[in-house]
Amino acid sequence: MLPTIEWRDGRVVMIDQRLLPEKEVYVECRSHEDVAEAIESMTIRGAPAIGVAAAMGVALGFGREAKRGRPEDAFNRVTERLRRTRPTARNLFWALERMKSVFEHNRDAGPEEITGRLEAEALAVEAEDIDINTRLGAAGRSLIRDGMSVLTHCNTGDLATAGYGTALGVIRAAFEEGKKIRVFVDETRPYLQGARLTCWELSRQGIPHVLIADSAAGWLMKRGEVGLALVGADRIAGNGDTANKIGTYALAVLAREHGIPFYVAAPMSTVDLALGDGERITVEERDPDEVRSFGGRAVAPPGTPAWNPAFDITPARFIAGIITQYGVARPPFERTLPAVGRS
Repeated sequence: MLPTIEWRDGRVVMIDQRLLPEKEVYVECRSHEDVAEAIESMTIRGAPAIGVAAAMGVALGFGREAKRGRPEDAFNRVTERLRRTRPTARNLFWALERMKSVFEHNRDAGPEEITGRLEAEALAVEAEDIDINTRLGAAGRSLIRDGMSVLTHCNTGDLATAGYGTALGVIRAAFEEGKKIRVFVDETRPYLQGARLTCWELSRQGIPHVLIADSAAGWLMKRGEVGLALVGADRIAGNGDTANKIGTYALAVLAREHGIPFYVAAPMSTVDLALGDGERITVEERDPDEVRSFGGRAVAPPGTPAWNPAFDITPARFIAGIITQYGVARPPFERTLPAVGRS
């Protein structure tokens, strides 16, 4: 497994995903502000990985901020800064809520003891994420038949998690089971997470794959070359509506048109049962320059108007099933997601 993120000697160390696949460089975060900036700049990305980073950021930040005043004020400063980083991924807020619970249960202890317990909780979040994703892969691998070609979008592997992956974890589990599979990888404009990151991971794992332009997916389906579409998620509403990387909605519509099962893979920490439907999910909009340029080079005339939503929302009616660490939930998701989560 790739060391996407880890706690090392009182620092948070993470691979700089902006530089892949050309360079494998690790960034050291020495404060919660460093962690927040890493999330905002997409040095680290992927909903589960962001959750782990947030938990570690709280532990890192509280240990330093508590020296400046009341522990409660220090904790609130740290968590509010991390909360403002990216609005869509549920795992970020889930992790902050979990760390808040630890603080609340230990608020009468001294700052050093609280810091130690926050560090322990952050490490637990990391370890649990790897275990959850491994179980998620096992839960979904039977959906991929021997000889099947799978279409995926964005990056959902080691780099998007603490380890093993969600949608790519399912693919990985099927491959490790001995199935002969082929993965079609959407490039995933504008940040090219599919081309830069997913292809890099699949190459390292020896899984056969083919990179395609996002705009080629429909024609690929029309030719009968896709047996299954499988994506990750950043937030899933209680009815199954799913926020994921921009372009996911179009894939789901195309899959429905061509009779191809469309599955989502995500841990239950990505599911927000308090949200009735996807209309209430905040969709992050990023710097238009990410569309106008790439790698420091312009791809459009200067001053070209651009719109850059980072995510879109796929209605539950297009989703055949949601793969979790507890099993596969199928429609109607209002009933099956809570039931799966209790198992």
